[in-house]
Amino acid sequence: MSTTGVSAKVTLGEKTAEFPLLTGTLGQDVLDIRRIAADLDVFTFDPGYGETAACESKITFIDGEKGVLLHRGYPIEQLAERATFPEVAYLLLYGELPDKAKSAEFEQVIKSHTLLHEQIRNFFNGFRRDAHPMAIMCGTVGGLSAFYHDGIDISNEASRELSALRLIAKIPTIAAWAYKYTVGEPFVYPRNDLTYAENFLSMMFAKPSEPYVVNPVLARAMDRILILHADHEQNASTSTVRLAGSTGANPFACIAAGIAALWGPAHGGANEAVLKMLAEIGHRDNIPAFIEKVKDKNSGVRLMGFGHRVYKNFDPRAKIMQATCHEVLNELGIKDDPLLDLAVELERIAVEDEYFVKRKLYPNVDFYSGIILKAMGIPTSMFTVLFAVARTTGWISQWKEMIEEPGQRIGRPRQLYTGSPRRDIPASL
Repeated sequence: MSTTGVSAKVTLGEKTAEFPLLTGTLGQDVLDIRRIAADLDVFTFDPGYGETAACESKITFIDGEKGVLLHRGYPIEQLAERATFPEVAYLLLYGELPDKAKSAEFEQVIKSHTLLHEQIRNFFNGFRRDAHPMAIMCGTVGGLSAFYHDGIDISNEASRELSALRLIAKIPTIAAWAYKYTVGEPFVYPRNDLTYAENFLSMMFAKPSEPYVVNPVLARAMDRILILHADHEQNASTSTVRLAGSTGANPFACIAAGIAALWGPAHGGANEAVLKMLAEIGHRDNIPAFIEKVKDKNSGVRLMGFGHRVYKNFDPRAKIMQATCHEVLNELGIKDDPLLDLAVELERIAVEDEYFVKRKLYPNVDFYSGIILKAMGIPTSMFTVLFAVARTTGWISQWKEMIEEPGQRIGRPRQLYTGSPRRDIPASL
C-alpha cells in the first residue's frame, strides 16, 4: 500500500479535512478515512461494508468486472489445472508455490497432524444422530483449543504456525467423522499413504469391513473443488475470522466462528439451493415457465447459481467446475442425469436471454458443484461442510496475516443510532 500523492478535500460546515488516496498492487484506489472522526467529527455509513476496505492483504485479489481471481498473483485457472490443493494451501500460507521438495515436505507435515486426540471421539457422542454436520463442526473445531494448548499462544510465531498446520490437517477428519456419525457408520482413521483429497474420500466412504480404493478421477475432482473454494478475499466468513481474531481469540475459536458464518444459506449453502431449484423445476419443459417467474419481481422466485455479489462478469471458477462436472459424470457412467440435463438447458437459456445478459447474471461456481458432489455420493447436508474444509486454508492464512500485521487493532465498527433519545423513567414506576 502506498500514497498516490492525490487527496480528497472534504468540507463539512466550517471544518475542512484532506484524506489521502492509497493504491495497492491491483484494483481500485482506496480513500483513507481513518481520521474522518477526528477531523470532521462524523463517521461513514456503509451497511454490509460493501464499499469499505477493512484491511490490507496480500493473499487474494478479485476483479469482479473482468472475472479475475488471483491467489498471491496466480490465476485460479492455472492453479486448478497445474497445482494440488496442498500446494495451494502452502501458497496461501507462505506467499509462494513450493518446489517439489518443499511440496513433499509440507504434505508430510500435514499428514502427521491428521489424527485427532482420541478423547475428541467423545465429542461426537454428545450430539444427536440427526444433528446437522455443520453443528458438529462448529462445536468440535471450537473444542480443539482444549486439547492443543501449545498452539494457542498467538504471540508466538511457531505456535501460530503449528495451529495453522493442525487446522488444515484435522478439519477433513472432523468433517468426515461428522458424516459417519450422522449415518451411524464407524469412524475411519486417516491414512498417510493417501493424498489430501484421497484421504478425505477414504474417511467419508471407506468401511472397516471391506477394502476401499479411491477413484483417481474423483480424487482429482475433489482436489479441484477444494482449490476453487480455498479463499475468496474478504467475504462474510473470512471477515468473521479476522474480526474474531482481532480480539486475540485463539485460532481454533476463530475458525469455528468462520464455520458458523459460512453455515448461513446466503453464504455457504448456495450449491444446495441450486439442487433444490432444479428439483422444483422438475423437467426441462418447465424451464420457460420458471424463467418467466424469475423475471416477475413479485413471484419471489430466484435463479440460484447465477450472478455473484462480487463478479459482475463471469465467475472464473464456473468453467472449471463445469468441465469437472462432465469428467465426474463420464467416469461414473452417468449419461442421462436429469439434473445435469436440466442444468445444461437452464444455463443455455439464461445466457442467451437478454434479461439475464443485461444484468450480467452468468453461472457461478455453485451452479455445477452441487451436481458433482451429489454424483459422488456426498449428501446435501455435507455440501457446506466440504466448503469449510476448503476454506479453512484461506481463513487461517488470512488470520495469520492479520495477527502478524504491525499496528493491528481490534475490530470495532461504528453505528448510526436511530433509537429513542435519552429519556427518564416516570416517577410513577
